[in-house]
Amino acid sequence: MREETVEITTEYIKLDQLLKFSGIAMTGAEAKEMILSGMVSVDGETCIMRGKKIRPGNSVEVETADGQITVRIS
Repeated sequence: MREETVEITTEYIKLDQLLKFSGIAMTGAEAKEMILSGMVSVDGETCIMRGKKIRPGNSVEVETADGQITVRIS
């Protein structure tokens, strides 16, 4: 399990943009596929909305072949 913290300077970041920004997804298409396949959860609940607004205090978990990645937003 890998954990990282991402600091944003705006009110929110969209889920697909966060996956690209943090380096979990290399492209927008890859981020979209991860989200729509149910690999991503926000605050413990599976999320399939690419445009979900992620704000400071939220936690995003991604299940990958290499294990789980947790991204905390500050």
